Amino acid sequence: MPLKMKQLPKSERPYEKLLMYGAKKLSNAELLAIIIKTGTKEETAIDIANRILLLSENISGLANISIETLEKIKGIGKVKAIQIKAVCELATRINSPINKINTQIFRPSDVAKMFMQELKHEKREILKLILLNTKNEVVKNIELKIGSIRDIYITSTEVLKEVIKEELDRFIVVHNHPSGDSTPSQKDIDFTKRLEECSKLLKIDFLDHIVIGKDKYTSIKRYLEKNNNVKNNLEKNLNNQLKKL
Repeated sequence: MPLKMKQLPKSERPYEKLLMYGAKKLSNAELLAIIIKTGTKEETAIDIANRILLLSENISGLANISIETLEKIKGIGKVKAIQIKAVCELATRINSPINKINTQIFRPSDVAKMFMQELKHEKREILKLILLNTKNEVVKNIELKIGSIRDIYITSTEVLKEVIKEELDRFIVVHNHPSGDSTPSQKDIDFTKRLEECSKLLKIDFLDHIVIGKDKYTSIKRYLEKNNNVKNNLEKNLNNQLKKL
């Protein structure tokens, strides 16, 4: 017969262990057990927590488990499932900057840091427009489009219309890939090139287009620069070889 939580030594019970040693000393299952609170006749809260964790590859995947799936686990009713989802959302918000406004952007990693936690678990594609002032401070963050897992469609005109409306002349575009792979698609690249051409005509600074994946990101402008450098080097080497013939 399995041990009940009360039968465990005090130093091994999640509540007492946290008080004695601090939250960092608890395993993921023990932390989750504190949220679950109670077990069943057959299992402790820690046992149930371990079964929940088996549903995802790692702890961050907990955010993707639906309430309906959680409810199928014995010992997890609707209320506990909702509590778990609420904690996941709190964790996401804690890891995201509380206020993105006035944050200065100097490099692609700054943008990725701002939006990684918010977008890396999204199952839909979300496209955001980040408007900046001349000091590269974020003035406004606009969610322009939400698409399906397959596709999101927007034109350069729609983006620039928003920039002009806010009377600003510097911006960044950010969107996520639900697949987790941040490699730009051909559609992403074509869109970025069109947007850059149109921005130049209007004398608006299009700083970058960042693609967010799962714990990784890609700057499309740097991606294109790198590919162009490789192409130019290949052409240069080829021309040198031809001159020797």
